[in-house]
Amino acid sequence: MKVSNSLFALFVFLFIFQSVSTVHCQINVWPKPRVFSWPYPQANFVSPLFKIISPDHKHLPVAVQRYLTLIMSERYNPIIAPAVNITASSPALEILTISVTDLSLPLQHGVDESYTLTIPTIGSANLTAPTVWGAMRGLETFSQLVWGYPLLVGTGLYISDWPIFGHRGVMLDTSRNYYGVDDIIRTIGAMSANKLNVFHWHITDSHSFPLVLPSEPELARKGSYGPEMQYSPADVQKIVEIGFQHGVRVLPEIDMPGHTGSWAEAYPEIVTCANMFWLPPGSAWEDRLASEPGTGHLNPLHLKTDEVVHNVLKDIAPLFPEGFYHAGADEIISGCWKADPMIQTFLSNGGTLSQLLEIFINSTLPHITSLNHTDVVYWEDVLLDPIVNVNPSFLPKERVILQTWNNGPNNTKLIVSAGYRAIVSSSDFYYLDCGHGDFLGNDSRYDRQNGDDPGSPLNYNGGNGGSWCGPFKTWQRIYDYDITYGLTDDEAKLVIGGEVALWSEQSDPTVLDSRIWPRTSAMAETLWSGNRDETGRKRYAEATNRLNEWRYRMVARGIGAEPVQPLWCMTHPGMCNLVQ
Repeated sequence: MKVSNSLFALFVFLFIFQSVSTVHCQINVWPKPRVFSWPYPQANFVSPLFKIISPDHKHLPVAVQRYLTLIMSERYNPIIAPAVNITASSPALEILTISVTDLSLPLQHGVDESYTLTIPTIGSANLTAPTVWGAMRGLETFSQLVWGYPLLVGTGLYISDWPIFGHRGVMLDTSRNYYGVDDIIRTIGAMSANKLNVFHWHITDSHSFPLVLPSEPELARKGSYGPEMQYSPADVQKIVEIGFQHGVRVLPEIDMPGHTGSWAEAYPEIVTCANMFWLPPGSAWEDRLASEPGTGHLNPLHLKTDEVVHNVLKDIAPLFPEGFYHAGADEIISGCWKADPMIQTFLSNGGTLSQLLEIFINSTLPHITSLNHTDVVYWEDVLLDPIVNVNPSFLPKERVILQTWNNGPNNTKLIVSAGYRAIVSSSDFYYLDCGHGDFLGNDSRYDRQNGDDPGSPLNYNGGNGGSWCGPFKTWQRIYDYDITYGLTDDEAKLVIGGEVALWSEQSDPTVLDSRIWPRTSAMAETLWSGNRDETGRKRYAEATNRLNEWRYRMVARGIGAEPVQPLWCMTHPGMCNLVQ
């Protein structure tokens, strides 16, 4: 111990003697805290014997050890060195003490995630929080206040912090392309670093069924891409546990009754239009069988459908100890259901496609809520689709949440004005897959050497390159989105939060990090502390350098976030702005 302290003193001397900073800034914490008081920017050294004292809890000690390891080993050197006075004469910081008011409160929607953090110039640092989950948010903030080597930490500061929205998430589609357990775990870790708290796992779709379920093992055995591209119950348990350790809820989605072509590999009798070409030759768009390749809808009229669906729901409940369950119900395509003889008879006897969807919802919703799921999330289509939708009487407002993805603020307004809670995932702002063209083959529209066909821009003149939701959603576009735009105060209270979405037609593990980060960091800050300063003015200008710095720190932590700007812009502040 004596040798260790001597070496530490030598490091301190060399650091003070040699360090020269030509560019300075205030210390960077992302997302920006709600209250950050640091009247006299100064820093102290962190003792090599630094420790964190915390109460006992199933998940908090694991988080404490993770952050202690990070703090002592990260040694991050900011691109722009914080402009602080180093109080080398003061004793190094040795202790961070965590106090939690109520250790029993579970990780669920609406749980208090607030915290206060005090780091005095002399003495121990203190982190207080009403819940374990708020303490985890405070630990992340503390870790970002430490930098360099020998380790420095900002002192003489006080932070009081809490989120604006209780639901702050990332949706990942693991059906179209498979992501390994480690990829998902890395994403959950990065989410926690950005104070996001919901991993919306879109597990299945028409393309594959990768989830192994004890009651219905054939769904994954025949419907997945293969044994090496499946999630076992043990895999799910690991992911869920890692989520708890990071304060991130894992919200499962088994999309149905649409997007279920993969079920047909095990049960062809219950899936309509399975494995048919999605756009029959000569057909109009309204007569398509799916909105993209990969056809198949569950048939609500087939007795076997109820049996299989109820088995799936029964197996999902114990795997995911989460109050919310996402039941999908998006993009019901008329042509797919109409292709089935049983449904044709139903329609010829006066039935409608909307009634068919109501039959399915009426069969599954009560079953879902009976399995310890307090709230059921559906995509907006179940209410807002112009052709196939259900009567609101089938969707009790106290149980149902609608996730919006079309028409930006307009559909959010329609949902909350109808009295439903909303999760906002507008494709105009929050779809991370947009702007990468299309994945369809055999498309002659790209063979244009000198302009597109008149009236059909694609490659030139403002065309979207084939991406239905293009252009690419930049971090600025995401940061500037106000998810309660155009709502009354009462309507805004029904917006519980938002999610970015990464659909995986053109994504897989090789591009996962760069597709999500740092653009999702932009949403993370707006949902945590907003996108406006104390005067109400949008703060995108000053956010640029902060996000840039945060991106470099994420990369140093092993997250492959894509660049925001050339490095030169960081070392020449203000020179890369549109307006000086």
